[in-house]
Amino acid sequence: MSSLARATHARIDLDALRHNYRRIRALAPASRVLAMVKADAYGHGLLPVAHALSGLADALGVACVPEALALRAAGVGGRIVVMQGFKNADELAAVCAHALDVVIHAPEQLDCLASCRCGPPEGVAVWLKIDTGMHRIGFAPETVAEAVRRLGAMAAVNPRLRYLTHFACADDPASTMTARQIECFDATTRGFAGERSLCNSAALLTRPDAHADWVRPGIALYGASPIAGRPAAGIGLHPVMTLTAPLIAIHHHRAGETIGYGGTFTCPRPMRVGVVAIGYGDGYPRHAASGTPVSIGDRPGAIAGRVSMDMLAIDLGDADCRPGDPVTLWGDGVAADVVATHAQTISYELFCAAGPKAHRKYLSLCGIKK
Repeated sequence: MSSLARATHARIDLDALRHNYRRIRALAPASRVLAMVKADAYGHGLLPVAHALSGLADALGVACVPEALALRAAGVGGRIVVMQGFKNADELAAVCAHALDVVIHAPEQLDCLASCRCGPPEGVAVWLKIDTGMHRIGFAPETVAEAVRRLGAMAAVNPRLRYLTHFACADDPASTMTARQIECFDATTRGFAGERSLCNSAALLTRPDAHADWVRPGIALYGASPIAGRPAAGIGLHPVMTLTAPLIAIHHHRAGETIGYGGTFTCPRPMRVGVVAIGYGDGYPRHAASGTPVSIGDRPGAIAGRVSMDMLAIDLGDADCRPGDPVTLWGDGVAADVVATHAQTISYELFCAAGPKAHRKYLSLCGIKK
């Protein structure tokens, strides 16, 4: 942690992480689990999370080759899948040298693979990405057969291909888009040998018919729900990150006084208002509205006024507190999904924005360590 690190603290409960993994495993017992640890493990810390999942997850998923190389440098073995694949010949050389799996989603990657002479003895492990409607990356269905043919002719490629797609609307169980994507994927891959992967966290919960050979949980691992209106606790998930910051001042305001930039919050009554040392400079969402929940000890509180760069104000209610006490922004007692709704965002963004800027401490049965 830099000497310029600010006052926020993120407690990362690795036992909760492992609990969530086992819960996911129970929901998809016939599938293997590709655990997503990209984006610094959604702000929770790439290396500690990867080590905590070692021996549990069947594979780890990262976004890019540098993330995979960081895992290998830290001694993480086993299958690592690079979801964006390689971007140039140098990255392909690193893929070969470190036995990484790669997602192939573009013709340019096929061209690069065709000229590869450095593949491992068993060949480069390829997951072929099919665009069934997300329209982000992947081969169009009508081009898949040719891509499979080309890969099968490459000496550097392991002949055992895997196939995957990504759902656009799995977080909306009422959408018909997911069913159409499943149908497209099944039709496109019919007749091809190889394992399949379709489900992210949301589809894992709502589409057991699509669990296939591999599921790819992300946000569910970290104790948040991917589906609006379906609380994580009701799914059996535990929060992994608890974000806190210290209370630095307490003021008493009269009814009618306003708080913060723009005077957007007017005290409806005489109020005790606390100032907390966290703001959007620390990754807390600027658009969190007045009323966004926090907790002080075992008492509820709520944001009052606009979030500033370094501070925010909260209604302390009748909480017994004093400057220096920690305020919980999300985690134990305050669901990140609820905070995200108040901020018109998603829990993914909360974790990725605030986690890397906080002092992270890791809690497990072995105790707390920095």
